[in-house]
Amino acid sequence: MEKQNKKKNIFKIIKAIVKTIFFILIVGFILVVCLQRFSGNKISFFDYRMFTVISGSMKPKYDIGDVLISKKTNAKDIEIGDTISYLGMKGDFKNKVITHQVIGIEKDNNGNIIFRAKGLANLVEDPIVYESQLYGVVVYRSVILSTIYKIVATKLGFYLFIILPMVFIIGSEIVSSLLEKEEKRREKLKNN
Repeated sequence: MEKQNKKKNIFKIIKAIVKTIFFILIVGFILVVCLQRFSGNKISFFDYRMFTVISGSMKPKYDIGDVLISKKTNAKDIEIGDTISYLGMKGDFKNKVITHQVIGIEKDNNGNIIFRAKGLANLVEDPIVYESQLYGVVVYRSVILSTIYKIVATKLGFYLFIILPMVFIIGSEIVSSLLEKEEKRREKLKNN
């Protein structure tokens, strides 16, 4: 009986740890995405921002749905060939986050650094990018987050990987609670 109780306790601890980790990851991911979306990407976490690729302009380097992490970087440290994320200010780019490769670095008449950028799959260069538009340099493509995003972006994936796990967690908590109450009730009857 004592061995069985130890196994139950170990199982409960492992179950609680797995639930906690899953909960923290999901809530953290959702929190970061929501904060960035609702703030217009004005909020960064320790100078890092997360963006999702929404066009094929950077193929074959980045695909649609890839989740990229960019780090705020001093304009002087950016080099030709770096992939930058910036806020578009003109034409089709206006108020959109653009992630393209730097193809040229120059200085304007006032000595400010300006960047020439272009998507790898694009024929036309982007409008001039000023230092004030920069969000940062792409430092990492998250394979795990990209895969999750691509799966969850479908209706079936959303139900399978968001709704069903949440229902399972809530359901298992309800069942666990009911079982504990029943066990306590039986113990009480047994002792009386």
